[in-house]
Amino acid sequence: MGISFDNMAKEKELPPSGASFWNKEINVFGNGFSSKAKEDFYAELSILLHSGINLKTAFDLISESQKKQKDKDRIHEISAEILAGNSLSDTLEKNENFSAYEYQAIRIGEQTGKLAKITEDLKNYFQRRNELKRQLISSLSYPILVLFLALAVVIFMLNFVVPLFDNIFRQNQVELPWITQQVVELSNFISGNGWELMLGFTLLIIGLKWVSKTDAYYRFIGKLKLRIPVLGRYLRRMYLVQFTQAMALLTHAKIPVVNGIHLVKQMIRFYPLEQTLDHIEKDILAGEKLYLSFGRHRLYDKKMIALLRVAEETNQTEYIFQKLYDQYRKELDHKGKIITSVFNFLLTFMVGLIVGIIVISMYLPMFKLSSAIG
Repeated sequence: MGISFDNMAKEKELPPSGASFWNKEINVFGNGFSSKAKEDFYAELSILLHSGINLKTAFDLISESQKKQKDKDRIHEISAEILAGNSLSDTLEKNENFSAYEYQAIRIGEQTGKLAKITEDLKNYFQRRNELKRQLISSLSYPILVLFLALAVVIFMLNFVVPLFDNIFRQNQVELPWITQQVVELSNFISGNGWELMLGFTLLIIGLKWVSKTDAYYRFIGKLKLRIPVLGRYLRRMYLVQFTQAMALLTHAKIPVVNGIHLVKQMIRFYPLEQTLDHIEKDILAGEKLYLSFGRHRLYDKKMIALLRVAEETNQTEYIFQKLYDQYRKELDHKGKIITSVFNFLLTFMVGLIVGIIVISMYLPMFKLSSAIG
């Protein structure tokens, strides 16, 4: 069966940075067609196609199941395109809210007669992505909450508690220890420049948001992520999970490895990964072996290189990428729990240390004050 891959090289225009297939919520249905919504969408479509229902009827049924009228109308638009004689892949390609991976996978399904299976793979893809997202949120939500509460406690003490003690010490003309003087000066600075600090913080956020849209920031942040102690290895493994999952599904759709690598560059917006995949794609097109090309880059570990060599020799690329994904996902889950525990300890320790310093600095002059009163 002749399957054409001529359109594989055609990319949709991507934003220079920031927006990522893995990080961006896709707006199609209602206020947003999130990864969870896509998981449900492809799950319903897969079930209906497996049941032998044609595409037009399937979209009509999916449209009827939508609660919002706006969602029904947008599903109906896709159905109308199909009724007009356009293929589903062409319809999705025209819609900027669908990625190249999705419409190319759908196109392969149409050409091979396995559209029901491809939509099931897409459902699995978004299901696994959602699982990873939930894992990351679970790992980071508690440390972030602790950090914000710690900042709130420290700001409250510096704004209200420390000035109260400072007034008492001044009224009784108590000589303050060095550490108490530093805390009082910090308290006076925050109290006297509160609005300026808030304005500066707001401008900083706006500036970072503007800078984050530039290519230079995108490249800088990508490289910086990998250099963060401990967390850098975790982020590296997270992107390898995403890469191996995408490659497993693309090779399962019978897309050649080189075309799959080209599509993954559009799916995962992470500069170190994109840079290495660009070199690997050129190497493979030049006749280089897959494992040798991957082996030139430090981003990929020795386990992946060894298994890719086996995959190339046995023609089991899909199986190897799936096994790598399963292993990396388990390792990521384990490391996520360890990092969460370490972060929780460090944050708790830092909060206790800062609060302890403030309390001690306020109580040291109390001894002199009690002597003066006595």
